[in-house]
Amino acid sequence: MELFRVFDWDGAALGRTEGGPLFVARHRQGAGRHDAPARFGAWYCSRTAVSAVAESVQYLRGHVLTDEDFHRAGGFTKALVGFSLDDVLHLVDLDEPSQLVSRGIRPSQVATMRRAVTQRIAAAIFEEGAAGLLWWSTLEAEWTNVTLFYERALPAVSLSAPPRRLSTRLPEVQQAAQRLGIRI
Repeated sequence: MELFRVFDWDGAALGRTEGGPLFVARHRQGAGRHDAPARFGAWYCSRTAVSAVAESVQYLRGHVLTDEDFHRAGGFTKALVGFSLDDVLHLVDLDEPSQLVSRGIRPSQVATMRRAVTQRIAAAIFEEGAAGLLWWSTLEAEWTNVTLFYERALPAVSLSAPPRRLSTRLPEVQQAAQRLGIRI
Protein backbone atom coordinates (compact mmCIF):
# COMPACT_ATOMS: atom_id res chain seq x y z
CA MET A 1 0.00 0.00 0.00
CA GLU A 2 1.25 3.46 -0.89
CA LEU A 3 0.84 6.13 1.80
CA PHE A 4 1.68 9.81 2.13
CA ARG A 5 2.50 11.92 5.12
CA VAL A 6 3.18 15.59 5.82
CA PHE A 7 5.76 16.06 8.57
CA ASP A 8 8.14 18.62 10.06
CA TRP A 9 11.38 18.09 8.11
CA ASP A 10 14.81 19.40 9.03
CA GLY A 11 15.85 19.26 5.38
CA ALA A 12 18.31 16.40 5.75
CA ALA A 13 17.11 13.55 8.00
CA LEU A 14 15.57 10.54 6.28
CA GLY A 15 15.06 8.26 9.25
CA ARG A 16 13.47 8.02 12.70
CA THR A 17 15.21 10.97 14.34
CA GLU A 18 13.37 14.21 14.94
CA GLY A 19 13.12 16.05 11.65
CA GLY A 20 12.92 12.81 9.67
CA PRO A 21 9.95 11.27 7.85
CA LEU A 22 9.88 8.19 10.10
CA PHE A 23 9.72 10.20 13.34
CA VAL A 24 6.55 10.41 15.43
CA ALA A 25 6.57 12.99 18.22
CA ARG A 26 4.77 10.98 20.91
CA HIS A 27 5.63 13.65 23.48
CA ARG A 28 3.35 16.05 21.56
CA GLN A 29 0.49 13.59 21.15
CA GLY A 30 -2.64 13.28 23.24
CA ALA A 31 -5.21 15.57 21.63
CA GLY A 32 -5.31 13.97 18.16
CA ARG A 33 -8.07 11.86 16.65
CA HIS A 34 -6.49 8.49 17.50
CA ASP A 35 -3.83 9.46 20.04
CA ALA A 36 -2.98 7.20 22.96
CA PRO A 37 0.66 8.10 23.68
CA ALA A 38 0.90 5.86 26.74
CA ARG A 39 0.10 2.86 24.48
CA PHE A 40 1.33 3.72 21.00
CA GLY A 41 2.50 6.47 18.69
CA ALA A 42 -0.23 7.48 16.27
CA TRP A 43 1.28 7.86 12.81
CA TYR A 44 -1.16 9.79 10.62
CA CYS A 45 -0.97 9.13 6.88
CA SER A 46 -3.24 9.27 3.83
CA ARG A 47 -3.73 7.12 0.73
CA THR A 48 -3.32 10.20 -1.50
CA ALA A 49 -0.83 13.04 -1.36
CA VAL A 50 -3.58 15.64 -1.77
CA SER A 51 -5.38 14.34 1.31
CA ALA A 52 -2.19 14.40 3.39
CA VAL A 53 -1.59 18.01 2.39
CA ALA A 54 -5.23 18.99 2.93
CA GLU A 55 -5.16 17.60 6.48
CA SER A 56 -2.12 19.77 7.22
CA VAL A 57 -3.49 23.05 5.79
CA GLN A 58 -7.17 22.79 6.71
CA TYR A 59 -6.75 25.25 9.57
CA LEU A 60 -6.14 27.97 6.96
CA ARG A 61 -9.64 27.86 5.47
CA GLY A 62 -10.80 31.44 5.08
CA HIS A 63 -7.20 32.70 4.88
CA VAL A 64 -4.53 33.01 2.22
CA LEU A 65 -1.94 30.20 2.08
CA THR A 66 1.66 31.33 1.55
CA ASP A 67 4.97 29.49 1.63
CA GLU A 68 5.62 31.05 5.04
CA ASP A 69 2.81 28.88 6.44
CA PHE A 70 5.01 25.81 5.90
CA HIS A 71 7.88 27.07 8.07
CA ARG A 72 8.11 25.75 11.64
CA ALA A 73 10.15 26.71 14.68
CA GLY A 74 13.66 25.36 14.92
CA GLY A 75 14.35 25.45 11.18
CA PHE A 76 11.81 22.78 10.27
CA THR A 77 9.64 22.96 7.16
CA LYS A 78 6.49 21.01 6.33
CA ALA A 79 7.31 18.30 3.77
CA LEU A 80 5.46 15.55 1.93
CA VAL A 81 6.85 12.04 1.79
CA GLY A 82 5.68 8.79 0.22
CA PHE A 83 5.82 5.43 2.00
CA SER A 84 5.38 1.85 0.94
CA LEU A 85 3.60 -0.26 3.52
CA ASP A 86 4.02 -4.02 3.53
CA ASP A 87 0.69 -5.64 2.70
CA VAL A 88 1.08 -8.28 5.43
CA LEU A 89 0.19 -5.74 8.12
CA HIS A 90 -3.28 -6.13 9.58
CA LEU A 91 -5.20 -2.86 9.22
CA VAL A 92 -8.84 -2.45 10.23
CA ASP A 93 -10.88 -0.64 7.56
CA LEU A 94 -13.51 1.47 9.29
CA ASP A 95 -15.05 2.31 5.91
CA GLU A 96 -16.09 -1.35 5.66
CA PRO A 97 -19.61 -1.81 7.11
CA SER A 98 -18.88 -5.30 8.42
CA GLN A 99 -15.99 -3.92 10.52
CA LEU A 100 -18.28 -1.31 12.06
CA VAL A 101 -21.03 -3.84 12.78
CA SER A 102 -18.66 -6.36 14.34
CA ARG A 103 -17.34 -3.67 16.71
CA GLY A 104 -20.68 -2.00 17.42
CA ILE A 105 -19.43 1.30 15.94
CA ARG A 106 -21.67 3.77 14.15
CA PRO A 107 -20.26 5.76 11.20
CA SER A 108 -20.86 8.98 13.11
CA GLN A 109 -18.51 7.73 15.84
CA VAL A 110 -15.70 7.29 13.31
CA ALA A 111 -16.06 10.86 12.03
CA THR A 112 -16.95 12.66 15.25
CA MET A 113 -14.85 15.53 16.54
CA ARG A 114 -15.22 14.11 20.07
CA ARG A 115 -11.71 12.79 20.65
CA ALA A 116 -12.67 10.63 23.62
CA VAL A 117 -14.80 8.55 21.22
CA THR A 118 -12.27 8.24 18.38
CA GLN A 119 -9.37 7.60 20.76
CA ARG A 120 -11.34 4.83 22.45
CA ILE A 121 -12.00 3.18 19.07
CA ALA A 122 -8.30 3.35 18.14
CA ALA A 123 -7.22 1.95 21.52
CA ALA A 124 -9.63 -0.98 21.17
CA ILE A 125 -8.30 -1.77 17.68
CA PHE A 126 -4.74 -1.53 19.01
CA GLU A 127 -5.62 -3.99 21.80
CA GLU A 128 -6.90 -6.42 19.12
CA GLY A 129 -3.35 -6.53 17.75
CA ALA A 130 -3.90 -4.57 14.53
CA ALA A 131 -1.14 -2.37 13.10
CA GLY A 132 -3.52 0.48 12.35
CA LEU A 133 -6.83 1.57 10.91
CA LEU A 134 -8.24 3.14 7.78
CA TRP A 135 -10.99 5.75 7.95
CA TRP A 136 -12.49 8.38 5.70
CA SER A 137 -11.32 11.93 5.89
CA THR A 138 -13.75 14.33 7.51
CA LEU A 139 -12.60 16.85 4.88
CA GLU A 140 -13.60 14.68 1.90
CA ALA A 141 -15.17 11.26 2.37
CA GLU A 142 -13.53 9.95 -0.82
CA TRP A 143 -10.10 10.41 0.77
CA THR A 144 -8.87 7.53 2.90
CA ASN A 145 -6.70 8.34 5.88
CA VAL A 146 -4.62 5.74 7.66
CA THR A 147 -3.58 5.82 11.29
CA LEU A 148 -0.70 3.46 11.92
CA PHE A 149 0.31 2.28 15.35
CA TYR A 150 3.89 3.46 15.02
CA GLU A 151 5.82 0.76 16.84
CA ARG A 152 3.93 -2.07 15.10
CA ALA A 153 4.00 -0.54 11.63
CA LEU A 154 7.54 0.86 11.52
CA PRO A 155 9.26 -2.43 10.55
CA ALA A 156 6.92 -2.73 7.54
CA VAL A 157 7.42 0.82 6.21
CA SER A 158 9.94 2.06 3.68
CA LEU A 159 10.33 5.37 1.91
CA SER A 160 9.03 5.21 -1.65
CA ALA A 161 9.79 8.81 -2.54
CA PRO A 162 12.12 11.37 -1.00
CA PRO A 163 10.60 14.20 1.02
CA ARG A 164 9.52 17.32 -0.85
CA ARG A 165 9.20 20.64 0.92
CA LEU A 166 5.68 21.96 0.75
CA SER A 167 5.29 25.01 -1.43
CA THR A 168 2.36 26.80 -2.98
CA ARG A 169 3.93 25.77 -6.31
CA LEU A 170 3.45 22.03 -5.65
CA PRO A 171 0.45 20.59 -7.52
CA GLU A 172 -0.67 18.68 -4.40
CA VAL A 173 -0.74 21.90 -2.38
CA GLN A 174 -2.65 23.71 -5.11
CA GLN A 175 -5.20 20.88 -5.39
CA ALA A 176 -5.68 20.66 -1.62
CA ALA A 177 -6.12 24.42 -1.33
CA GLN A 178 -8.66 24.43 -4.15
CA ARG A 179 -10.67 21.56 -2.61
CA LEU A 180 -10.76 23.35 0.75
CA GLY A 181 -11.46 26.81 -0.64
CA ILE A 182 -8.13 28.20 0.55
CA ARG A 183 -6.69 31.02 -1.52
CA ILE A 184 -3.05 30.93 -2.57
